[in-house]
Amino acid sequence: QVQLVESGGGLVQSGGSLRLSCAASGTIYSINDMGWYRQAPGKQRELVATISNGGRPNYADSVKGRFTISRVNAKSTVYLQMNSLKPEDTAVYYCFADNFDVDTAGYLKVWGQGTLVTVSS
Repeated sequence: QVQLVESGGGLVQSGGSLRLSCAASGTIYSINDMGWYRQAPGKQRELVATISNGGRPNYADSVKGRFTISRVNAKSTVYLQMNSLKPEDTAVYYCFADNFDVDTAGYLKVWGQGTLVTVSS
């Protein structure tokens, strides 16, 4: 079983920066994509950024040029550097990891518990 633990959320003023971290632990065979989704109050969960195990990033249009995703495979950890934050970035941010499951011989998405990011205007 794999667990994801997030850290780094908090309150920041508009224009500020935060760095989120998400570390996977437990029985890890192989992790494919890792990344972040977010869910604002009253809205559906949306993709923020993903990164392949080879380091190829993918971003939502709303965060391109402001957010940077990275990962350290040896630590099974993914990061999200968020700059030039806006009030509309306020949300609970959830990390995920596509972890290989030996029972199904496929990749299953594992989720973190979420961390709140609040951007004040």
